[in-house]
Amino acid sequence: MSAGMQAVREFILGRNPELAELADDMDLIDSRAINSLAFVEFIFLLEELTGEATDPEDLDLDDFRTLGALEARFFRKEAGR
Repeated sequence: MSAGMQAVREFILGRNPELAELADDMDLIDSRAINSLAFVEFIFLLEELTGEATDPEDLDLDDFRTLGALEARFFRKEAGR
């Protein structure tokens, strides 16, 4: 697991102490692990971790649904650089 994905896991678990662990396929939005109050802060975290600005117009909620989707959208492209 990349350092970026580890930071994402820590962010989510830190805001959801009732969660013991996060499955890669857990729906983070439907489960409210990422809620509307933390979403903006979460976007800032992703920008910090990836070094890229995120245009709100280009956001697709499916990119945030699971840890796997987050990794594919924000972190896998880093490996190809």
